[in-house]
Amino acid sequence: MKKILIANRGEIALRIMRSAREMGIKTVAVYSEADRNALHVRYADEAVCIGPAPSNQSYLVFEKIIGACKQTGAEAIHPGYGFLSENAAFAREVKKSGLILIGPSPEAMEIMGNKLSAKAAALKYNIPMVPGTEEAITDVQEAKKRAEEVGFPILIKAAAGGGGKGMRIVESANDFEEQMKLAVSEATSAFGDGSVFIERYVSSPRHIEIQVLGDMHGNIVHLFERECSVQRRHQKVVEEAPSAVLTPEIRAAMGKCAVDVARSCNYVGAGTVEFILDEKLNFYFLEMNTRLQVEHPVTEMITGLDLVKEQIKIARGEKLSFKQEDLEIKGHAVELRVYAEDPANNFLPDIGTLKTYRLPQGPGVRVDDGFEEGMEIPIYYDPMIAKLITYGKNREEAIERMVRAIDEYQITGIETTLPFGKFVMQHEAFTSGKFDTHFVKKYFQPEKLHQENKAEAMIAALVAAQLMQQKPSTITHQGSAASAAAWKKNRTQF
Repeated sequence: MKKILIANRGEIALRIMRSAREMGIKTVAVYSEADRNALHVRYADEAVCIGPAPSNQSYLVFEKIIGACKQTGAEAIHPGYGFLSENAAFAREVKKSGLILIGPSPEAMEIMGNKLSAKAAALKYNIPMVPGTEEAITDVQEAKKRAEEVGFPILIKAAAGGGGKGMRIVESANDFEEQMKLAVSEATSAFGDGSVFIERYVSSPRHIEIQVLGDMHGNIVHLFERECSVQRRHQKVVEEAPSAVLTPEIRAAMGKCAVDVARSCNYVGAGTVEFILDEKLNFYFLEMNTRLQVEHPVTEMITGLDLVKEQIKIARGEKLSFKQEDLEIKGHAVELRVYAEDPANNFLPDIGTLKTYRLPQGPGVRVDDGFEEGMEIPIYYDPMIAKLITYGKNREEAIERMVRAIDEYQITGIETTLPFGKFVMQHEAFTSGKFDTHFVKKYFQPEKLHQENKAEAMIAALVAAQLMQQKPSTITHQGSAASAAAWKKNRTQF
C-alpha cells in the first residue's frame, strides 16, 4: 500500500495523513470548493477537487471519491468518521472497483448499522441488554401494550438512528401514542426508515464505550474504555479514558462483551462498542460504531498505540502485533471537542472568521485541528474546529492540564465550547466522577459564562487604565507584567 486517499476533510483528514506519512505512504486529499484552501489540501501529496461545497455534491458522492482514486493511482481509501465511513453501499462500490477500504466489511456495517440487527447479533453471545423489544414495532396499540409490560418510563428509539434523532422519553402511558408518532416521523425524516423499538429508560445512565481492533486472521482485542457521558443534544463534548468509576472486574467483563460483539459480525478494523452503565454499575449493550471515533486520541494516549496506523496495517492483511495480555492502561487522558458553538445560547452553531487562533502548548497537550488564523468556519459541515486532548499521570493531573490548555487556547471571531469545557473541568460533579449523561441539564448554567466574560472585560479595562496612568518610561515593562499576570490568572478565552 503506497498511496491512500482520505475521503474526508478537516482535522481527521490531517490526522490520518500524518500517520500515513510516518509509515512512508503517500496521501491524496479530496476537497470541495469551500475547502480549496484547507490545511488538509495543502498537507497531502496530491489533491483533487470533487465538487461544490454541499457534501451531497462532493464528499458524499461515491463516483467522485472512487474517480479521484483512479485519477491519482491511490490503492486504498480511509473514510475517517462521518460522511461515508459507515456506508455499506459505498464499501461495496470500493470493493467492486478493486480498491481497499480501510475499515470493516459492508456486511459488518449493515449488521451493526441497524440497532435491531445489532442487538440480534449480540444476543448470540448473551451480551447484557436493556429490557425492551427485540424487533421493530409500527402498530401504536401493540407498542403501547409492550411498553406497559416493560414498565415506564421507557425510551422509544429509531432502529436506524443516531445522534438522538428519532428518540423519545415517555414517562407514562398517557403520553405514549403522541410520542411514538413523533419518533416515527422524525426517524423517517432523518433516516428514511421509521422503524422504532422500545427500551426501559435508565434514569441516570453513564455512556461507556470500548475500543476494539480486529484483524483478518480472527484476532480481536479491546483497548479499554472511554467515558463519554458529558453530552449536549445526545452528542458528546467531553471524553476521557479510563472511566473514573469502572472496577478492574467490570472493565474486564465489558471488554470481553465488546470483543464478543465484534466477533458476532466478523469485525475487521477499528470499531467501538457502546454501553450504558446504570447507577448500580450494571452495563447494557447500546450499539457498535463501525469506524474510527472522534474521541480515539484518549485511547491512544493511555495505550501508546496509533489507531490509524493499526487500521492501515490491518487493511494490508497484517496480524495484530500484540495480544490482550500485552495491553495496559498508563495514565489518564481527557478530550474536549472544540466546537464553533455558543454554549451560552443553547450551543447554537456559530460561523465567522478565526480572527485570533493560537494553540496551547506544553507537556501533555495535544491538539488535532484543521484550521489556522484567518480561515473561515464554513456553514456546510460539522462545526467542530479541533479536539483538545490532555494527558497526565492520573485523572487529577489530566484535568488540571486541560484547564491550563483551555486558558492558553486563544480564539476570537466566533464563540466556542472552550468556556463550557472549563466549566465542566472545574465542576465538583465532574472532578469527583459523580456525573451522568444529564450533566448539562443538571449543572450547566449559561449565565455563569456571561458573568465570567463580564469579569474578564472589567479586568482588561482596569489593566488598560493602569497602563494609561503610568509614566512613559515604565509602560512597557510594568504594563506587560500586569497584562501577563491578569491573562494567566483570569482569562478563559479571548
